[in-house]
Formats: sequence, C-alpha cells, structure tokens
Amino acid sequence: MPSIDLSEVTMHYERAGSGPLLVLLHGWPETSACWRHVTPALSAHFEVVAPDLRGYGRSDKPVGDYTKRRMAQDIVELADALGHSQFGLVGHDRGARVAHRLLFDHPGRVTHVTMLDIAPTLHTMSAGGSRAAVGYWHWLFHEQPDLPERLVSPDIAGYLGHFFDAWTVNHAGLADAIPEYIEAFSRTGALRAGFDDYRATPTDLLHDREDHDAGHVIDIPVQVLWGEKGLPSRGDVIGAWMPYAPRAFGEAIPDCGHFIAEERPDELLRHLLSHHRH
Repeated sequence: MPSIDLSEVTMHYERAGSGPLLVLLHGWPETSACWRHVTPALSAHFEVVAPDLRGYGRSDKPVGDYTKRRMAQDIVELADALGHSQFGLVGHDRGARVAHRLLFDHPGRVTHVTMLDIAPTLHTMSAGGSRAAVGYWHWLFHEQPDLPERLVSPDIAGYLGHFFDAWTVNHAGLADAIPEYIEAFSRTGALRAGFDDYRATPTDLLHDREDHDAGHVIDIPVQVLWGEKGLPSRGDVIGAWMPYAPRAFGEAIPDCGHFIAEERPDELLRHLLSHHRH
C-alpha cells in the first residue's frame, strides 16, 4: 500500500488501473479495504485511488483538525500529488461527508460524485426526533470527550461488531475484512482519531450552515444511493438532498444495509459505471 506525504499527514492509499481519476472515500468504522469488491472492475475504466482518511487505517492520526474541511483538503492535495486537476468521487458514510464538503470548498474539481447511505449532515442533525435519536445515538456518544475511548478500548471487537451486525443485511460480504477493521482500530491513536472525526461535528455544522444560508448548492448531478435497510432509509432521502444538491438523483439498493460496497458490490458497480462513465 503506497503512501504520500501531504501538508499535514502521511496518507496511505490503494491504487489500481489507469484513466480518469476516481477517488473512493470510506466511512467509519472501516478503512479503504471496504472497496475491495469493486476496485478490480472499476480499475478497468479508471485510475482508482482509495485512501485511508486521516486518522484511519495506516494513515497518520494527528491530534487536531478533523473537520470535513480539513479532511477534504487532504483529498485535494492527494489528487494534486497524483497529477489530477479533476476527478470523480465516491463517498460512503463519513467519507461522503468529506465529499460533500469538498464539493463546496473546491468547486470545479469534481466531475462526477456518488454519495452512499447518508443524508446531508445539516439535515440529519436538524431533523431530530426519536427516530434520529435511535438511529444516530452513536454520533452523540462519539462526540463526548474521552469517554468513548475509555468505554470502547477494553472490547474494540465487541463494539465495532455491534455496528457490523446492526447495520448489515448481508453480513457475509463484510466477514472477511472485519478482522482487518478491528486491527486497524486497535492501533495507537485510532479510536481517538475516529471519534475526533465525529467531535468535529459542531464546526462541520457551522460550515454547512454558512453555505446553506448563503444559498450555495452543489451544481453538478449528485448520485445518491442508500441501502433499502440503511441508516437514512426511513426518510425521503432524495428530498433531504434537494436543498443542498438540486440535481440529486438515485435510489435504494434492495436487500442491503449500510455497507453497500460490501453487501451489494455488483449493484453498486452497475450504478457507478452508469453515472461516472458519462
């Protein structure tokens, strides 16, 4: 797995294929390994780069800035270092939130984008209600200072295993990588860094609110895909995106939970190739 020194972190990434650059951004609690089922087919059409986001996997885990603005800047620096002024972007979970911020902060850099199993952060945190509390309890827990590290560190496998079970319909698609994910979050600083990603939420919301209040929107088509039984599946997912991305389109992936790239890789490939090759 190659690595590259960016302005603030050393970032590790997987790279395969040639052609237009397509960057794949993973979520929590995973690493770039989550794309293993789709990278071979995508690399026949693209130069596919799947980094470990700052704080995750084999990338550096600095103490400090985990705002989506900073994490998006990392990805732009990575693309620059690889010689690409424009690129396609696919983001899942936290990686999709990085992608969302990148589209606002670096207009013109992204040619095609896909968001997997999220609604916009501002919508998610302002919609509220008991359903949101049940679905996103972990978000507020992860934001607490020091406490999640203290409670989770004695049983990292048990804690992550809860999400791999609760958020999944087709568990077999994840099974081979779960030991790798547990090992990744057992490294020094990894739990803290992953929770710092969530602790950046108040600042992320401030940035999102500034754009929203200024009337800024994403002006390219945004492909939105979600698991039929994924995290945002009970709401109007496309309707949630429209105030932020008026050209949003997409659909639910049937018989699928949160981890689309591992649970339904063939379905995801079909949608990605249809959108990103045009």
